[in-house]
Amino acid sequence: MTTPAQSSADLIPMLDLQAQFANIGAEIRAAVEGVLTSQQFVLGPQGDALEQEIAQASGTRYAIGVASGTEALELGLHACGVRPGDEVIVPAFTFIATGSAVSALGARPVFADIEPGTFNLDPEQIAALITPRTRAIVAVHLFGLAADMNPILEIAAKHGIPVIEDNAQSIGAGYHGRKTGSMGSLGCLSFYPSKNLGAYGDAGMIVTSDEKLAARLRSLRNHGQTGRYLSTERGWNSRLDELQAAVLRVKLRHLADWTAARQAHARLYDSVLHDLPGIVLPHAPAGCEHVYYLYTLRIPGQAAGRGAGSSQSGEPRSDIVQKRLAERGVASTVYYPVPLHLQPLYASLGGKPGDLRVSERASREALSIPIYPEMTQAQVERVAGALRESLRD
Repeated sequence: MTTPAQSSADLIPMLDLQAQFANIGAEIRAAVEGVLTSQQFVLGPQGDALEQEIAQASGTRYAIGVASGTEALELGLHACGVRPGDEVIVPAFTFIATGSAVSALGARPVFADIEPGTFNLDPEQIAALITPRTRAIVAVHLFGLAADMNPILEIAAKHGIPVIEDNAQSIGAGYHGRKTGSMGSLGCLSFYPSKNLGAYGDAGMIVTSDEKLAARLRSLRNHGQTGRYLSTERGWNSRLDELQAAVLRVKLRHLADWTAARQAHARLYDSVLHDLPGIVLPHAPAGCEHVYYLYTLRIPGQAAGRGAGSSQSGEPRSDIVQKRLAERGVASTVYYPVPLHLQPLYASLGGKPGDLRVSERASREALSIPIYPEMTQAQVERVAGALRESLRD
């Protein structure tokens, strides 16, 4: 809710795509007009050019445009040999698509816990989960920060298991001189509109440096065709259309500047909030470059609210802070309130509270506050001030 002195125009959202469009609208309209004039809408020159540009930006040899980030995961897992009855290790603290892509192939997701400092897959959890049925490991680069890939890749290589990078949230992030998406067998990108590089609808891409894998993925996304009307296996109808490719090519030209702006906002948050007791700020380990898809705090503990009956006993303190921020005209979001092993979808797998304690704690404590390139310094400072007020008991 808003206070009487506030209007909807005063609200600070999690993301402001209208402000982004105000800056690049002329470029977008010209790009879309070009596609309309060409009347080529699927598997055309815009898609080809975007694939080359994304591959270069990702530090890979190839990129294959697909219909969504979720289908990038499905096709990528299938191309790496995942079949019904197989097992795939995935972190429990992530968006449901990471697990449901495994399920869509008839395989079983095996949930691993995360590192408390990064929200990413804990490499120390992996070895104990590997069985003869394990066919892949999915490493998610969450919130704009790379997972600790070196030990993950080392464990995977020891067992001959491919690593799929779920890079839906972290395009451009760095890990010891390499880009996320370039280190495993393949990386999967989402261009959902809210992402750092977002389309005007659903879109995704797979990046890899494996020539044979790239060729197979190009076939899989187009009904398994290896020639005109000649299919060698069952594939998908998962093609990135030309309109989305044209929009993404415009946005890609701005991505470096947008990333720098996000990082500058994060530094300002860090400087203003570092002395706040009772919260943990996001940070990038040495050798990692954070691109801040989200600026996600940890707010430990429970809260009883500010007055009698204002909250239920045992309510996470992060929920209380979120409500107080809303009262002050600041949006915030809880990602992800139910970890994958406790999702109703996976009840049959027998996951119980207490199984993956770090993921469960993150689900109670994580709270993301606004960060987007078009924010002003005054807006960042206002969010920080509202957070300070909201943390008062």
